[in-house]
Amino acid sequence: MASNYSMHTSSRVAIIGAGVSGLAAAKHLAHNRPQVFEVSDSTGGVWRKCTYETTKLQSVRVSYEFSDFPWPNRGESSFPTYVDVLDYLDAYAKHFDLLKFIKFNHKVLEVRFIGDGQVSQMGDLGAYDNLLPGKPVWEVAVKTGDGEIQWHAFEFVVVCTGKYGDVPRIPAFPMKKGPEIFKGKVLHSMDYSKLHKEKASLLLRGKNVAVIGFKKSAIDLALESALANQGEEGKTCTMVVRTPHWVIPHYSRAVVSRFIESYVLWKLPLEKYGLKPGHAFEEDYASCQMAIMPENFFDEADKGTIRFKRTKNWWFYNEGIEFEDGTTLEADVVILATGYDCMKKLKPIVPEPFRTWLEFPWGVMPLYRGTIHPLIPNMGFIGFVQSSSNLKSSEIHSRWLNQLLDGKFTLPSKEKMLDQFLKEMDVMRRSSRFYKNHCFSTFSIQHADDLCRDMNLKP
Repeated sequence: MASNYSMHTSSRVAIIGAGVSGLAAAKHLAHNRPQVFEVSDSTGGVWRKCTYETTKLQSVRVSYEFSDFPWPNRGESSFPTYVDVLDYLDAYAKHFDLLKFIKFNHKVLEVRFIGDGQVSQMGDLGAYDNLLPGKPVWEVAVKTGDGEIQWHAFEFVVVCTGKYGDVPRIPAFPMKKGPEIFKGKVLHSMDYSKLHKEKASLLLRGKNVAVIGFKKSAIDLALESALANQGEEGKTCTMVVRTPHWVIPHYSRAVVSRFIESYVLWKLPLEKYGLKPGHAFEEDYASCQMAIMPENFFDEADKGTIRFKRTKNWWFYNEGIEFEDGTTLEADVVILATGYDCMKKLKPIVPEPFRTWLEFPWGVMPLYRGTIHPLIPNMGFIGFVQSSSNLKSSEIHSRWLNQLLDGKFTLPSKEKMLDQFLKEMDVMRRSSRFYKNHCFSTFSIQHADDLCRDMNLKP
């Protein structure tokens, strides 16, 4: 990028993203008057960008609220819709006067490290650098809504871009067996979420739809397809399932932990449809893989509007999808509910050599207390680890980061921080084969207690 530019220094702290994590960070760092850069024209993050008509919160209101901002109707037992969640987040931002910190339609293009001295080497495992050194150590290039490129300088940067949205994960296909040979329409769930209600329904109505995946997005999409195809002329949606994960009924999350697999298999017809996972329930709990099954989902399966195909490998042919067992599925529309690539979204922001260290050496970002990468100076990450309530995790991590920046406590050496993360990784690896999902649900109480002890709060 060109070196001739004017530098803006409006704050000591930058926050990238104004979703749940960005709002929590802005609220707790408000006395620093942070500069929040949000690429879209509104708050909400994935709740605004990656939802469908049927998308709901997977828990009751009281388990997904900020500690100092309760839902106005928190006693309701129904699960909030995505619109309810967006209204709640908007109200939170207005109540705490956070909008004054946010620059909407500002896309972060590049981040440069300009700190004094040489960049830390991998073998340097001593003390972590001064968090607020009194002068900028990062330069941030931002593209405004009118196309202007601005540079800003900061002492500390908080990355709140999250694990979802923006960069879809697309499967790899054999030569000449990819989407290019398919006569129908192929899109990712992210693309579908951008469609208006009428256009989305028109895309699905009267069409043979294949949804690839069996997590929350795929389940929601299959139900939307079924609802759009009611009646005699309705078509079938087929879910192509590689690895089934445990799902639980929408009305019994609090009960399921007592009965685990036997309860789920009694309540839901997973065995009937060949969807019983080949791994223990606890593995999905340990890796935050569980999904709440929407009401009436299996009613639609019983009617035949939703079907399932178990397979390890598949590819396209001109009329649809071909499977490794030689069978085929004719389709008009194929929707890839195959998730998002968090690292592909993050790596363009984080410069070298730090980019190389993002997942070193365990294939998971080594975040101390879920927030600080020991090898990346003056940068925090909020919303990159998962738990049973990502909102509550973002809140306590933001509160912890605020006290850290205020000097209420200090970080241990880089070596000790990495050692702590290695212990957590060992727990995750022993708990689930899906440990790279980076979820600390199995030790969430211990994690929260550690954060509280750092902040001199009662665990």
